Amino acid sequence: MVSKEYLSTAQTLLRIAENMTQDAASRLRALAEDYEQRARKADLAESARAPVPPGARGAGPRAAKSS
Repeated sequence: MVSKEYLSTAQTLLRIAENMTQDAASRLRALAEDYEQRARKADLAESARAPVPPGARGAGPRAAKSS
């Protein structure tokens, strides 16, 4: 999954940032935060593309209307 890859990259960047100068660490933290945000967005996108369970189909407001 893309979101897990982004999150893994963010965690790696944060570990590296702990051993750097303050300025470089600040930049790397900002980059890690960007990847965390990308992970959240990718997770939402993946969830939106997930298949709909068979029991949930037709459960919307239109399904209740009859002709």
